[in-house]
Amino acid sequence: MRPLSDVHHLLKAFEGRPAAVSASARDPVNLPMIRHWCEVMGDTHPAYSGEDAIAPPTMLQAWTMPGLSGGTAARTGAYEELFALLDGAGYTAVVATDCEQEYVRPLRPGDLPTFDTVIEAVSPRKTTRLGTGYFITTMMRVQAAGRLVGTHRFRIFTYAPDPGPAATTTTAPADPHPARPRPVINRDNAPFWAGVAEHKLLIQRCTACGTLRFPWLPGCGRCGSPAWGTVEACGSGTVHSYVVVHHPPFPAFDPPYAVVLVELAEGVRMISNITGVPPDAVRIGMSVELEFIRLDDGGELPVFRARSDRPDGAES
Repeated sequence: MRPLSDVHHLLKAFEGRPAAVSASARDPVNLPMIRHWCEVMGDTHPAYSGEDAIAPPTMLQAWTMPGLSGGTAARTGAYEELFALLDGAGYTAVVATDCEQEYVRPLRPGDLPTFDTVIEAVSPRKTTRLGTGYFITTMMRVQAAGRLVGTHRFRIFTYAPDPGPAATTTTAPADPHPARPRPVINRDNAPFWAGVAEHKLLIQRCTACGTLRFPWLPGCGRCGSPAWGTVEACGSGTVHSYVVVHHPPFPAFDPPYAVVLVELAEGVRMISNITGVPPDAVRIGMSVELEFIRLDDGGELPVFRARSDRPDGAES
C-alpha cells in the first residue's frame, strides 16, 4: 500500500472558516424531548418538568443535531471541501474523541435554538492505535432569540482505516491476546477505582439530599450539591437491558459477547459485561451478582455473573 500523503498544510487553510452559518434547530425546545432525555439519563431534577421547566444544559447538542434524515443544508462549502480533501487523501474513517460545553443561560420550551459553527483547529498528522490521521476541532455557538445560550467544542479523529492482514508488511507476529483497554481514571472517579482494587463497588451518595448516583459525577443531578460520600453496593442486581455485540471485532474482545445494563439492588444502573451465561441466553430481568476479574497487568474490573435462579427468584 502506498504511504498516505501528509496534507496538513492544505488542511490548515480551513482553520477559522465557517462550517455552519445561521443554522436553526429542527424543532423548538419542547417538553416531550426533555422528558425522554431525562428518562434515559435517569435525571429527576424538578427544574426539568412543570410549567416553568427548563431544558437540561447537557441537551445543548441535542437541539442542533441534524437527525437520521441528514439535514446537511446548514453545512458550508468549506466543511464539505475539508472532508472531501480528507477522503481523497485516504483518511476516510471518523471517530468522535471528546467535547467541551459551556452553559450561559438555560433554554426553555418554545425557544428555537440557532447556531454558527467554525472549524477551529486541525492538528498535525497523528498516529494512534486506530491509525494515522488528523484531529479536527469545531466550535459551535448556540443562541436563542439573539442571545448566547452556550458553546459546544467538538473534536473528531479522521484517519486511514486499517488495511487488514493481507496488506500488512510487518514481520512480527500479531499478538494473539492483545491487552484489554484500561479504564480512564480521573479526579472524579479515582475513589471508585480505588474501591474496585479492594473488591468494593462504591456508589456515590449526595450528602445534601441523599440521592445515589452512578456513574460517578462531580455534582448531584438532583440538588446540585458538590458534596458526596459513598455507599458500598451489596452486589445483587438484575439485567435491565442488554445488547449482544457481533461486529465490528475489537482487539482483546471475542464476539459475540453481551454488554448489560444492570439495575443494582440500591436502585442505580451500571453498564458492564456478564459472565457465566452464553450471550444468546441473556434475558431482561435475569438475576446477577457482582464479581471481579483480574486483567493482564493485575488491575481489576467489576462484572456481573448470572445467577442460577430465575428472574422471579424460583430455582432453576
